[in-house]
Amino acid sequence: MIRYTLRCANDHRFDSWFQSAEGYDALKAAGHVMCPACGTGDVDKALMAPRVRPARKSAESAGSAEISSDGKKPDLRTPEDDRARALAELRNQIEQNSDYVGLNFTKEARAMHSGEKPLRAIYGEAKTEDAKKLIEDGVPVAPLPFTPKARTN
Repeated sequence: MIRYTLRCANDHRFDSWFQSAEGYDALKAAGHVMCPACGTGDVDKALMAPRVRPARKSAESAGSAEISSDGKKPDLRTPEDDRARALAELRNQIEQNSDYVGLNFTKEARAMHSGEKPLRAIYGEAKTEDAKKLIEDGVPVAPLPFTPKARTN
């Protein structure tokens, strides 16, 4: 796997993982590499610094977590910008006000649409083909801009 920093024509920057350099080239040529902020397909690799592991002694003295230039450990739970904060708030609202049905999403959505089950707010996971069939059949569904958190029993 390889991670590239990408930049769109509107100067939005984002990172993405690819199976290989050839994988990136194939996806870009097929038009599958798009900016998550504006949706443009005019995306290119941005200049990025290589990630080099420190020497073993340096890593041991620095601890297991990465340290930023100001000497603090990064807080990965706090959203970085307004867009990330809005996405975190949307996720919070959906999780608090909806039932997670997991991989049964398609079945539950169909049952509610046909009147077999009472209507309620649900979210879950569905294969792309199944989601398209729901839409074609008039079942009101929409993709979420995040993946649901893993639920365990």
